[in-house]
Amino acid sequence: MRPWIAILALLLSYPLQAQESQPPADAALEKGKLIPRVTCSARPEQTYALYLPSNYSPGRPWPLLLSSDPLGRGSAPLELQKSSAEKLGFILAASNNSRNGSGQARFDATEATLNDVQARVFIDPHRVYFAGFSGGARFSSQIALACKCSAGVLLDGAGFSNGQSVATDQPFPVFSAIGILDFNYSEVIPFQDALEKAGYQHFLRVFSGAHEWAPPEVMEEAMIWFRIESMKAGREPREPTFLDAQFTKMLERAYSFEQAGDLLAAWREYQQVAATFDGLKDVSTLRAKANALAKEKAVREALKHEQSEFVEQAQLTSEITSHLDSSKQDADDRFDSDRELRDLIARLRVNAQQEKRPERARVYKRALDGLFIGALEMGGSALDSKNFGYAARLFDAATQAKPDSEWAWRELAVACASGGRKKDALSALRKARDLTADKPAFTKWLSSEHAFEALGSMPEFSQIVRSD
Repeated sequence: MRPWIAILALLLSYPLQAQESQPPADAALEKGKLIPRVTCSARPEQTYALYLPSNYSPGRPWPLLLSSDPLGRGSAPLELQKSSAEKLGFILAASNNSRNGSGQARFDATEATLNDVQARVFIDPHRVYFAGFSGGARFSSQIALACKCSAGVLLDGAGFSNGQSVATDQPFPVFSAIGILDFNYSEVIPFQDALEKAGYQHFLRVFSGAHEWAPPEVMEEAMIWFRIESMKAGREPREPTFLDAQFTKMLERAYSFEQAGDLLAAWREYQQVAATFDGLKDVSTLRAKANALAKEKAVREALKHEQSEFVEQAQLTSEITSHLDSSKQDADDRFDSDRELRDLIARLRVNAQQEKRPERARVYKRALDGLFIGALEMGGSALDSKNFGYAARLFDAATQAKPDSEWAWRELAVACASGGRKKDALSALRKARDLTADKPAFTKWLSSEHAFEALGSMPEFSQIVRSD
């Protein structure tokens, strides 16, 4: 276990269990409204977004959903969660400092946020939930596995942290959300089987989208499922009317998949509804239904087709990834490799854009998005290690995959400027400037990025600054 994870386990478990009385009322916290920036009293360099339901009262402890965004956008998940939190009675919080990168920095942000929330509002220590998207999902799984204090985790767009096994000593409920076009779809689907084998209560929702936070209706479904699991575990009183309504709603969804002819989705849905309400309802009929569907030829063929899509996605990206990994080639080989690399990426991008068959198009789109994110992540690591030439190659690949990504062009400009390639840096900056939707923010970034100090005396750079 990493040192900061071990410390986090202690910091998250004991303070939560120690909050036995309500904190003093904080008049500055407006209820029923998303507060985008709350400054941590003990750590003023740390801030977080907060949402308190309009009927919040410190007279009783409340469940907390603590989210982690990969870019440190605390308000991003809360905007999607707040309507459900209002209806279902959840307090929401998300750090503005927790982002992909240093595990220690994320730990500091999470510790500061959790401690400050506990000092301001009355949290139920037995109903603390963690949520995260992409790298934030992986970090949230690390927290839950380390502290053994989580009542449940919402993993959006990813599974557990890379290299982290599905532990069996103290499983917790896991709600997985994944877009049908998400490049991590091929990870999250098999991940459900691993959770099942390890004894985790788990629920999967596939939504229409790519690699992104789940939409509000999925957030609500996750919170409902957490409440059902909480009632099963005795963390909150059972509400028969609530349980009956949710059971009916889930059955209707499973039936709708079956009626639409999507037997694979229906089979999965009947299975997870039965698992969710096991111990609350008689689910023998549902299990029989799921077992019958499992024997259907259409379900078996759909599973094989799904697996073939996963294999093809991996094949589509493997050749390109091999080029991205070749950071130590000499200059001539690198030029030939880059030319071939651009051709491969261009072909994949065209296929993703022009393929008319939905089942084929989604494989291309997943592969292209996976390549894009992978190139950005590898480029960021190369930039941190000051391997500027390699970073520029990776960010260039990202711009080839997504030519309309302002972020990729920005990163390419930084890598080129850091490596002394001034003309290439200026070219990338012009592309980023043309794509930006926030000119003032772009200008502020230009003036604050240290990599561009060497460009400051160049007329071309001044022209880019003035044009904003």
